[in-house]
Amino acid sequence: MPVNLPTNLLRSFVAIVDTGSMLNASEKVFVTQSALSLQIKRLEDLLQQTLFHRDGRRLTLTSAGELMLDYARKVLTLHDEAVAAVTAGQFSGPARIGMVQDFAEMLLSGLLAQFAELHPDAQIYSRIAGTAELIGLLERRQLDIVLGFAAPNDPAAVTHAPMAWYGDPALAARETIPLAVLEQPCRFREAAIRALEDSGRRFRITVETPNLTTLRAAVQAGLGITCRTHLFLRDAPIQDAGLPDLPSISCVLQTANALDSATQRLADLTRETLAGLAQAA
Repeated sequence: MPVNLPTNLLRSFVAIVDTGSMLNASEKVFVTQSALSLQIKRLEDLLQQTLFHRDGRRLTLTSAGELMLDYARKVLTLHDEAVAAVTAGQFSGPARIGMVQDFAEMLLSGLLAQFAELHPDAQIYSRIAGTAELIGLLERRQLDIVLGFAAPNDPAAVTHAPMAWYGDPALAARETIPLAVLEQPCRFREAAIRALEDSGRRFRITVETPNLTTLRAAVQAGLGITCRTHLFLRDAPIQDAGLPDLPSISCVLQTANALDSATQRLADLTRETLAGLAQAA
């Protein structure tokens, strides 16, 4: 009798090759590394062939693995085409969206809730991280949509937002300005430090955190001033305190090359929401 190869095993096999490691592949196919390892063992048992040479954590394809890779891609392409043709616009998910922390609080409860109403059967995977990390995940096909910050001239810019100083205005009058920032890499941190250095203002970093919520709490507690956009706080930014001007930053939206209809709708809603947030400034 012919051997039946489950498509989830083939998809995991291809994911390991495409991402270069079990760790990256596990994030792409949404299974643990141990489960992924068992899937590959099962695939090898069904084929009665070894697909990978294993040298510690390093995996390289055997000759059988190289041959199987080409067929696995063809099978998955045909499988996905069949599903798309039969479901005809129905959601096949999950829709994978990544966003920077500044957008998370608003979009998780607003945008994604709206999307869930439009597609009640939808599966949604969201990742909150820095823009550089999110773009890397998009390039490795682990995300479908990325919402982040970039330079003002970035071609993926949907809109632009002015940076501003936030916090207690009295802190700006000090001889040495207390500064609250996120950990590197951070465009806002870089802009704040560059602006203060260029203007000759003395400063010291009093709060450094990877978490935007902690940064907001520190600023509201008067521990330092910070540089963000109007998305950071509901309070008005610091005005006329002798602080140097800050540049604008672009809000960017990037997507994978091919999206199903529901995920494309999520991308469109994200673009509309992002434009609306900027106009509300």
